[in-house]
Order: sequence, then structure tokens, then C-alpha cells
Amino acid sequence: MDWGMENRLSQLIQYDGRCFFLPIDHGYFQGPTHCLEKPGETIKPLLAFCDALFVTRGVLRSCVSAVGAKPVILRVSGCTSMAGKDLANESVTTSIEEIIRLNASAVGMSVFVGSDYERQTLENLASLVNICENYGIPVMAVTAVGKELAKRDARYLALSCRIAAELGARVVKTYWCEKDFDKVVSGCPVPVVIAGGPKCKTELEVLEFVYDGMEKGAIGINLGRNVWQNAHPVAMAKALHAIIHEKATVREAHGIFEETSKKAA
Repeated sequence: MDWGMENRLSQLIQYDGRCFFLPIDHGYFQGPTHCLEKPGETIKPLLAFCDALFVTRGVLRSCVSAVGAKPVILRVSGCTSMAGKDLANESVTTSIEEIIRLNASAVGMSVFVGSDYERQTLENLASLVNICENYGIPVMAVTAVGKELAKRDARYLALSCRIAAELGARVVKTYWCEKDFDKVVSGCPVPVVIAGGPKCKTELEVLEFVYDGMEKGAIGINLGRNVWQNAHPVAMAKALHAIIHEKATVREAHGIFEETSKKAA
């Protein structure tokens, strides 16, 4: 692996081989998202617990301090919205010059396997890899499903992850599934991080699926709404950090959440 590529990946994936990415890119298709209306204020108390931010260039420039910043995974796909017909109809939004100018440690984009825009989004990924590899910039592929959450079974996720890796993604972000998630990870030759998806009903539910996913081979998480939409986001981030980097059990992490949230109250 080229030195530049290895160095950038080491900024994201920590000494223990694990990672906690905090996505705040939801506005690129959802607009002003609940609890993310002012992204800079939302993330300020959470930065101590995450390893990198997944963010668009607009929010990065306008809301994230450049001084002492966390490494950045730059969201570089978009051009669709919740108001449109199909979230899968994405394009690459950001040039390599912009990626370098913003000092991104990596870039991320969505692929929609099985959708009407499968070829388009996979071609977007392949083209992005072709460009970014020339500059030692890792690409993270996001196995998105748009509004069709029923697709999140192991067979579909394994297919999507493997294709993304075959096209050159250095990291793949995908959903956890209750059955056979270990097969999703083992079938992907590059590191897998777990997406959060819609907000869960309880903190315990979040901690349980993250712990299970890590036990089955994922190297980390890319969770947003289940952190900053929680009533106690700092407590949630601290509990997740404990699972990721301290190998805490679900019970231990839940204890951390409860203790931290009580102190905050």
C-alpha cells in the first residue's frame, strides 16, 4: 500500500484496528434534520468520542472548525432528495481538486445495488476510485438502499459489499442484519463499518446491534441519528466508544450510558 494511502487510513482506523465515524451528512438529501439543524453545535460535545466525521463540503466549510479538527471523510455523492422520485439517482458532486483542497482523509459515496440506477452508481464508484487512487485517497462505499429498508438482509448486503470492494473501495459502510451478518463481513475483502439507519427505539437496542456486529467482524461504526438524536447524545457516544475501543460488553456500555446521562441530568 502506498504511504499516503496507508497514512490516511491510519488517521481513520485507530491503533486497535477499530473506528467510530460520526456522520452528519444527512442534510444532503433530508434538508434540516432533527437535532442537526446546527451541525457545529451538535457535534461539539461529541468530538471527544469519535475518530472521524462523515460530512459534506458545505457543512464542513460553514460549521466545522478547521483548528484541531477530526479527520474528515468527505461525502461526495448527492443530487437527490426525499422530495424526489428515487434517492438512488445520485451523481458525484465534488472534484478531486476540492477533495484535496479540503484536506479530506477519505471520501464516501453511496451505491444502490439492485435499483434502477445500479449501473450509474457503481460506475460513479469505479470512476471515483480511479481518480482518488492516483492521489492516495481512500474511498468508502456506502451500500445504500434508499427508502427500501426491507432489502437489508444478509444476501443483499453481502452482494453489495463485495461488489463495492471489487470496484476498489477501501472501506465499505453497510447495515447490520440480525441473521448471518458474519457472512456479510467474511465475504468482503476490505474492512466493514456498520451503518446506523433509522433511529432505534432504545439505547439498549443500539448497543446490542453494534456489539453483535463488532463480534461478527466489523471494524467499527458510522452512526449518526442513533447518537445525536438521542436525548443524551454524549452518554450514547461514550457508551459506543466503550464498545468500539475498550471492548466493553453491552451491559458495561449500558451502565456507562446510564451513569453519564444521570450526571448530565
